[in-house]
Amino acid sequence: MKKTVAICISLLIAGISLPAQQPLKNAVVPTRDTLEHSLLWEISGNQLAHPSYLFGTMHMLCAADAQLSDSLRYVIATVKQVYFELNLDNMMETLGGLQYLNMNDHLQLSDLMSESDYQRVKTYFEQHKTMLPFSVMQHLKPYFITALISESKFPCAEKDGMEQVIMKLAKKQSKPIRGLETVKFQASVFDSIPYKRQAADLVKMIDSSGTAKDSGDQELADVYRRQDINKMQDLTAGEENMADYLDLLLYNRNRDWASRMPAIMRNGPSLFAVGAGHLGGEKGVIRLLRAAGFTVRAVMHRPGVEMLANGQQGTTASLVLRSSI
Repeated sequence: MKKTVAICISLLIAGISLPAQQPLKNAVVPTRDTLEHSLLWEISGNQLAHPSYLFGTMHMLCAADAQLSDSLRYVIATVKQVYFELNLDNMMETLGGLQYLNMNDHLQLSDLMSESDYQRVKTYFEQHKTMLPFSVMQHLKPYFITALISESKFPCAEKDGMEQVIMKLAKKQSKPIRGLETVKFQASVFDSIPYKRQAADLVKMIDSSGTAKDSGDQELADVYRRQDINKMQDLTAGEENMADYLDLLLYNRNRDWASRMPAIMRNGPSLFAVGAGHLGGEKGVIRLLRAAGFTVRAVMHRPGVEMLANGQQGTTASLVLRSSI
């Protein structure tokens, strides 16, 4: 039960970070330089007694892709605490957070769309199984429903999220789990985007199901496997018609996290595991931390095969840094 609820909340995060629209294939976010391909980054300097670390997650993956590298295992073993976007280990907040998934003012899907659109949505869920029945979805914020659809389309029977994999090892090592945000706050982000807009995007997603346009999630997963945080940020920021909401979805949250991280890191070495779309770009967490005076360097992250500094394969006794920026 706990894992199911946690995955539901993880999907809530996914809905905020990556809304339902198809990515623009040629969307490019201008940057001064291209960041190295890595999901794992070391944060040092600026009066830090010990390094902290930043890792880019994807909230839902095929279980075979949700793997820890030796470097990430080493990081979890050496830090004092682990921060996610939400504290998924807090069962009281997780269960209590479910109340925020519903729309305000007792609205339901049928209030937000035409009768024909509503019937297409209803028919879709009669024909496609998700973790929640359609009767429960009637009052949910539409972007949460699109996240459930995305989860159901992953081409594998067993799914997992990087947060869950990291948390499992961190708890085994008795590391405190904390959150940069609350479920209530993240749900409020949904409330700031008009429900009718969300409902229209839900209908678009259902109408594109099974067509050539129905490939956004797979493309994101492929980019994530390549650890290309530049492209990941481009896809995230390049969502069709989402320009009006980028500050709300990405940039304001990035600035808030980057402003809070220094005090957390000075209190003890920490691992921050947040959506990979938040790392890259001029307004991404990496460049914000560099602008604040920290040295942020890419660390080799290869699940299953780890190369040591001497070129040999094996378990890392220390991290292999990939840059000196």
